[in-house]
Amino acid sequence: MKRLFNFYLDASIHVALAVVSFLISTAIFFDIELGNHLAYFVFFGTIINYNFIKYGVEAGKYILVSNKYHKSIQLFSFICFVLTCYHAWFLSFDTWLILFILMVLTGFYAFPVLPQARNLRSLGLLKIFFVALVWSGVTVVLPLVEAERVFVWDIWIEVVQRILVVLVLMVPFEIRDLVYDKPDLKTIPQRIGVMRTKLLGAFLVLLFFLLTFLKDDLTELELVAKGILCLVLGGLMFVTRRNQTKYFSSFWVEAIPIVWGVLIWLMTFGF
Repeated sequence: MKRLFNFYLDASIHVALAVVSFLISTAIFFDIELGNHLAYFVFFGTIINYNFIKYGVEAGKYILVSNKYHKSIQLFSFICFVLTCYHAWFLSFDTWLILFILMVLTGFYAFPVLPQARNLRSLGLLKIFFVALVWSGVTVVLPLVEAERVFVWDIWIEVVQRILVVLVLMVPFEIRDLVYDKPDLKTIPQRIGVMRTKLLGAFLVLLFFLLTFLKDDLTELELVAKGILCLVLGGLMFVTRRNQTKYFSSFWVEAIPIVWGVLIWLMTFGF
């Protein structure tokens, strides 16, 4: 069971479920139908993208695999790639345009684009904004474009809120990685310290919730759901430590979007 659980995390299945959960929350908040093809595309596409970034940036290192465990992840990623291509066939042309932009951003993250850095992943401060921007694009912009919705004020507020949520969720990872990150990365915890990073995260949580009240069409469901998420993320900033347990960030933090998505779905029956 432990080996299966580790594979579940290492093969990026957990993070893919988190992304799809955000996708579902967007569909519920904006009352749109989330097509199965888009949901499966995002799920399998997240797996292959995260696995490629984690294991395949150096192509030879990932293609010529001798470790059986990594071979199993490689085979699983290939199956997901095939399934991603199948579901991509059914997406609209406008969705593909947005996907192209997001793929370019992902490429900037993984491959060398600046002379003083191997890639944007090696620029600690810029890295987290790129990750948040891509997550927001996938989980907010994609489903609304696929549903052919006009981008009004409320949608742009949601885009900004999703960026803020992902930035907050990355704080425990940034603090955890202090022991591994090189000093020249200049991540936020390296620049301002752990305590100030957590205070910055708490400020972003508050900003996220306050932005909810700027929406023109605010439902009681959304207000309650985002209030709950605000409390959870605020608590996360409080309990995050530099010395974390093995699964604190990789499982519990990434489980927050999953639990939130399930909670929103259950709350639809009450509201």
